[in-house]
Amino acid sequence: MVRWPTAAVVFALLLGLAGCGDRADGSVRFFPRDAYPTRLSEWGVVQLEGERLVLGDGVEAYDLNTALFTDYAQKLRAIYLPPGTSAEYQDYEAFEFPVGTIIAKTFFYPRTGEPGVVRASYDWTPGQTTLDRGSVELLETRLLVRQADGWDALPYVWRGDDAVLTLAGSLSRLILVHDDGRREVLPYIVPTRNECAACHATNHTEGALKPIGPKARHLNRGYLGGPDNQLLAMAAAGRLSALPPIDQVPVNGRLEGPDPVDARARAYLDINCGHCHNPRGAADTSGLLLDAATTSTRSMGFCKPPIAAGQGTGGRTYSIVPGDPDDSIIVFRMSTSDPGARMPELGRSLVHSEGVALVSDWIRTLGGECIEDRGSPLTGD
Repeated sequence: MVRWPTAAVVFALLLGLAGCGDRADGSVRFFPRDAYPTRLSEWGVVQLEGERLVLGDGVEAYDLNTALFTDYAQKLRAIYLPPGTSAEYQDYEAFEFPVGTIIAKTFFYPRTGEPGVVRASYDWTPGQTTLDRGSVELLETRLLVRQADGWDALPYVWRGDDAVLTLAGSLSRLILVHDDGRREVLPYIVPTRNECAACHATNHTEGALKPIGPKARHLNRGYLGGPDNQLLAMAAAGRLSALPPIDQVPVNGRLEGPDPVDARARAYLDINCGHCHNPRGAADTSGLLLDAATTSTRSMGFCKPPIAAGQGTGGRTYSIVPGDPDDSIIVFRMSTSDPGARMPELGRSLVHSEGVALVSDWIRTLGGECIEDRGSPLTGD
């Protein structure tokens, strides 16, 4: 069971702390919905101390097996749970988090030394929880805040020594340099508050915002390459309840790693597409389901014609043609930056070449043949 704060604690969090200034002492502050601060530093979750971006007291960094692609942006992920509370383990859905939880994700790019020019790669140190502003370009910090009646999404855009709440979105124009020296224009887009909801409302019928990353299969790993399993560490610290034996916990493959290509490709589609393409998501009417729980090959797109995709088909007939990524709609939509055809629709302006290559490699391994109007013998349904 989740150890929820008492009414007195919630009252103190929401009202008793109102009116305090910046959290220079490192403590975290929680705000009611009608009093969200303009400046990120007032939360105390993540803020600058000199030239270093640091996490507040009780804020813990975490990492995912395979992460959502956001135009090659790097992300420092962190979570705060009120003292004396814990999250409740869920096997497939996001964990149940107590009121007062704050999830923070800071987006940044490594600097090159040229103004407005950033790099696509960054070497993480295992266990890293701070950033040197002299070496990285801070773009935004997104907060998910757990109120008593649900989650709120708040995007803060970095301006100088602090980040400012920007609900209407914003655009930064950068030049991105890849490892091979290739350069491309990067229109980095901070989402509007409604666009945050478009992805985080993973159950389209309910419409309630929920976390996407903090799920068992994404968190079942060491932190940033370190040896300690994140879930075991959370449970040992009293921050996660009802955790089953770790060998019974689902685990996603990693984009780069020793896992088989099918495990890595399914994990990639799960985190990048599954929040919409699931039986209850915004794209459920498409009949294309790409979440980790889907096992039907037909539902995953094998020899499946689109219900309504328009120009998004690229002239192709099926979502996935076994053995032929170039003739598969899903690869076409991943490979285009055209806003009218690309997938995912939100969260990227550029093409993730590595993701396209991974999904293409997976499709090449698939056997079977698409038969016009009959689907594939692989589907079994």
